[in-house]
Amino acid sequence: MGAVSWTGSLMEKNVSELRSREGGEGTEESEPFGELIKAFGNLLHVRFEGHVFQGEMGLVEVDGFSLKAEVIEIAGDVAKLQVFEEVSGVQFGTKVRFTRRLLEAELGPGLLGSIFDGLQNPLEEVANASGFFLPRGLCLEALNRHKRWDYQPVAQLGSFLRRGELLGVTMEGRFRHKILLPLSWMGKYRVVWTAEEGSYPLDAPIARVEDEKGHEHEVSLSQRWPIKIPLKEGKKVKATKMMVTGERIIDTQFPIVKGGTVCIPGPFGAGKTVLQQHLAKYSSVDIVVFVACGERAGEIVEMLKTFPRLTDPYSGETLMSRTVIVCNTSSMPVAAREASVYMGTTIAEYYRQMGYDVLALVDSTSRWAQAMREMSGRLEEIPGEEAFPAYLGSSIAAFYERSGVLEMKDGSRGSLTIAGTVSPAGGNFEEPVTQATLRVVGTFWGLSRARSDARCYPAIDPLISWSKYIEDVGEDLFDHDPKWAKKVGEAFHLLRRGEEIKRRIEVIGEEGITMEDFVLYRKSELYEGGYLQQNAFDPQDTYCPLERQFTLFALMYQIFFGHFSFHQCDEARTFFLTLQNKVRNLNTLPLRGERYQQELEELLRCVEQAMKSEKIGA
Repeated sequence: MGAVSWTGSLMEKNVSELRSREGGEGTEESEPFGELIKAFGNLLHVRFEGHVFQGEMGLVEVDGFSLKAEVIEIAGDVAKLQVFEEVSGVQFGTKVRFTRRLLEAELGPGLLGSIFDGLQNPLEEVANASGFFLPRGLCLEALNRHKRWDYQPVAQLGSFLRRGELLGVTMEGRFRHKILLPLSWMGKYRVVWTAEEGSYPLDAPIARVEDEKGHEHEVSLSQRWPIKIPLKEGKKVKATKMMVTGERIIDTQFPIVKGGTVCIPGPFGAGKTVLQQHLAKYSSVDIVVFVACGERAGEIVEMLKTFPRLTDPYSGETLMSRTVIVCNTSSMPVAAREASVYMGTTIAEYYRQMGYDVLALVDSTSRWAQAMREMSGRLEEIPGEEAFPAYLGSSIAAFYERSGVLEMKDGSRGSLTIAGTVSPAGGNFEEPVTQATLRVVGTFWGLSRARSDARCYPAIDPLISWSKYIEDVGEDLFDHDPKWAKKVGEAFHLLRRGEEIKRRIEVIGEEGITMEDFVLYRKSELYEGGYLQQNAFDPQDTYCPLERQFTLFALMYQIFFGHFSFHQCDEARTFFLTLQNKVRNLNTLPLRGERYQQELEELLRCVEQAMKSEKIGA
């Protein structure tokens, strides 16, 4: 069995054991111990006595530290564990204690605005406790135990609840944080006591419920969930609502819906991190979970410096008030990369369960895949392409399948959109991680080194990118334009025709093509340079709302099918370059300002006059 291969029966078994522990059905059986018999890097072989199950957490006792590890394979009485921390000092006979718990996330109020490592240690608290370097063996509470939360009960005495149903609410900043019956508790429970409205710390009981066997259980403001098992309770429905990003090339040409998936591959330096940071700042979602998986620490430091100072365009508060950051940089242990990906996704699923629209950004899944490859090699598994494990594709598919829109029993809906970057060596999109991802996602934004070097930002190549959500977005925007999807398709066709003509010009020159083809080529250049490109340093152009996109795209569409008559290529070139400069100037003006209206009217007059001149000439 592979390092991340989870079967359905194994999930059910481990969830059942988790339920028995949290629901009060556990036994008094002591925690099993084991002894180290072999070490291969951070992969340890441990001989144990008693009962140990797949995915269980173990603590490796080394030099007074307890290092966290996870059981990834069991063969007879030998368990293979991957250790999430540096393993120097382990030796034959080192004691290992099994905790009878899976690798879990603690979920409750206080997550928003926090920064965690892959094991959910709060990094600000780690810095306060041990300085700027993460020591091994350090394990801190993920959530603040001393802060009090204003709790308002909702469930009535005597009412019957099931997992994920509402007990009460508290305010987490501007968000209504729902306190749900723990999702690990199966069956039906009757509410026998609820706390009065008031202020309570995280661990204080706020309700007592009775299960079908007559046993009572206390419920607090927080709960736990194993991160490698999808967290969902409700009906999965089709994703249809557009997620607005403020990037014209995305919203118009390659849109994504709330609950969809997107792959963002690109070579180093092509702008993957910058694009993800833009999505975190401006996407029309309630909550953003940013997972830094094996990326350079400098990129995360920049985010930590800027997000508290930036204003959320939808609420007016700081961006950190709606953001959770899970940080596992390249200087942290490799094995924890996998944990960081699942940790961030579980936190995102938790907020989706409350009915919020959540965006999970993972940068990058290539680092996670490399960690899987390293562990697979140590397990001596049969390798797949480029030595990646044979289950690479299924692991990536299972991860992206955790996205989607859930409809809860109370009729509310929540969505989880997953955007993952891929860092293929040399920008080769044919490598296994990119190809495995493209098979399961709904949108592909391919970043181009050539466009990045030419300062064409965002560096999404419109000729290789695609989206399966154009029809869904067309239906969502039907009231604005019933033919939106059709027009976007025609714009894409214009780009492809323009690229074909450009290649012919490079071979035979402008003299070898017709004036009609040259005009079509200049139209495609206008669309790409004036519409699809944006200036991230301009306060107006860095974010383009839909209203502005509708107006500008209508102008572009008019030009696409307008008839222009030019006698020489230089005449056509001058006209379209002038037009492109006017469009770029328009993009930098405030939307509802007087000057914006004047420049827009001037643009329309310029286009209409050129088309009118063609008719007169005819």
